[in-house]
Amino acid sequence: MPRLQLVEPSQAQGKTKEIFDDLEKTKGKVVNIFKGMGNSPAALKAYLAMAQALAEGDLTPEDREVAYLGISQANECTYCLSAHTVIAKKAGMTDDQIKAIRQFDPLSEKHKALLTFVRQVMETRGHVSDADVASVRAAGYSDGQIAEMIAFIGLATYSNYFNHVLDTPLDFPQAPAL
Repeated sequence: MPRLQLVEPSQAQGKTKEIFDDLEKTKGKVVNIFKGMGNSPAALKAYLAMAQALAEGDLTPEDREVAYLGISQANECTYCLSAHTVIAKKAGMTDDQIKAIRQFDPLSEKHKALLTFVRQVMETRGHVSDADVASVRAAGYSDGQIAEMIAFIGLATYSNYFNHVLDTPLDFPQAPAL
C-alpha cells in the first residue's frame, strides 16, 4: 500500500490536473509514480522536465535505458526496473540484453563502458579517476554524452528514491528476478 496519497487524474486539481491532462494526451495514461508525485506539482514538473530534456540529448534511447536500468538495479527499485524493462523493449532491447545490463555485464562493449562509468560515478559519488573518463571516451562517448550519463544518475535516483518512499504499486509487469 502506498505511503503517500495517489492523486487520481479524475480528482486532480489546479497545476496537477493540467500536468495530468497533458500526460494523458501525450502518454495515454498517468502511471502510479506520477500519481504519487502529483501531490506536488513542483516535484512532478521537476521530474518530467528533466526527463524531457534528457530525451532530447545525444544518448541513444538504448543508451538511456542502459543507464536507467543499471542505476535502478543498483538502487534496488522494483518499480523503475519494471517500467524501464518495458521501455527498453520498446527501444528494441531483448530480454537477454536487459538481464545482462541488470547483472552489470552488458552484451555490447560500448554499453559495458557506459554502465561501468555510471556505476563508478555512483560508487565514488562522482570522484572518478582520469582513467574512468578516458575509458568511457575511448568507447565512443562524447563529453556531452558523459554529462548526460551523470544527469541520468540524478533523474533515476530521484525516481528510485521516490518509489521507495511511496512504495509505489506496480502498474507495469514486474521485472523478472535475477
